[in-house]
Amino acid sequence: MRKIAATTLAVLTPLTGAGASAATAAADHRPERSQVVVIGHRGSAGHRPEHTQGSYELAVAMGADWIEPDLVPTKDHVLVVRHENEISGTTDISARPEFAGRKTTKVVDGRNVTGWFTEDFTLAELKTLRAVERLPAIRQRNTVYNGYYQVMTFQEVLDLAKKLSKRYDREVGVFPETKHPTYFRSIGLPLEEKLIETVRRNGLNRPRGPVVVQSFEPSSLKRVAGALRVPLWQALGTTGQPYDLKAAGDPTTYADMMKPEGLAKIADYAQWIGPDKSSAIPLNPDGSTGAPTSLVSDAHKAGLKIGVYTFRSENQYLPLQLRRGSVPTEHGDPLAEYRAHLELGVDAFVTDYPDTAVLARGERTRPHGLTPADRLAPLNAEEPEEGRH
Repeated sequence: MRKIAATTLAVLTPLTGAGASAATAAADHRPERSQVVVIGHRGSAGHRPEHTQGSYELAVAMGADWIEPDLVPTKDHVLVVRHENEISGTTDISARPEFAGRKTTKVVDGRNVTGWFTEDFTLAELKTLRAVERLPAIRQRNTVYNGYYQVMTFQEVLDLAKKLSKRYDREVGVFPETKHPTYFRSIGLPLEEKLIETVRRNGLNRPRGPVVVQSFEPSSLKRVAGALRVPLWQALGTTGQPYDLKAAGDPTTYADMMKPEGLAKIADYAQWIGPDKSSAIPLNPDGSTGAPTSLVSDAHKAGLKIGVYTFRSENQYLPLQLRRGSVPTEHGDPLAEYRAHLELGVDAFVTDYPDTAVLARGERTRPHGLTPADRLAPLNAEEPEEGRH
């Protein structure tokens, strides 16, 4: 029987000054655990190839509240679900000789991208392809499902969510993201009009309904806000700025948008912000965690909810002190990371592993009086490394 030291959680970073104030303010606005939303990032991407029926079904079975489809258009202007419009990494298209001649290079959001693009294929053509694991070197087990699933349309995801809602007797939310909206509008395949039309056609245009629309580009959300009553989520990057602002000559950066004055502007059109988790609890240069920022409390003060992305279980995605062993692709201790963000007061997790997020959210016994940084410390067990389970 393993022996646990009397002090099981070590303090990683002393919270003083701004860090302590941020933690205290966040605690005052902390949502009930049961109210924290678990969002299946592209479904259950840690367990199945992303954006597939199997990935979405498993996410909901594991307890995810919402499932996330990234939206890109086909040549015949149907919204389909892929992480990017370039699909060589998420489908078997590179092995299809009939499409070899369509490989090309395009400039998307100011970057040269080479491959095959959804906007060059009709829906019927895309339906002949099969999905593959996007990260085979990291998630080799998921390659078992390569070739099994078709590319889905946005409508098919809505239909699936409706079916799963009945199966599990709870409303399953759908969390679509408009991908590269400025680019697609520039080539005559705008995303927002098709999204708006689809939401309306399915009777989902209501503030408390199961659809929440997200985008990194404010202009995309504002177009949706002018036509729909659904909640909106402003996604926020760690560096640079939204591409629509860059294209318009607006110097506003993501960092500017996360300041109190920037959050107040977001609150004029959106109800949520979605930053990278490192914007709430930063990492030091060595990969260990630093003191929490004031972002969570600042968002709440602005009347915004905050959901952070993307939680993953592999060592290479975890803070230094939560890694187990030296193999980057093996799993570490993601539960401690969820706990730290719960203590900080976030309203939602965006995760590749809905099962671990649901487990963390549902924990009933928690040590008291610990700071968010404390919760990121691993168990300090008095036993040999090989004796741990």
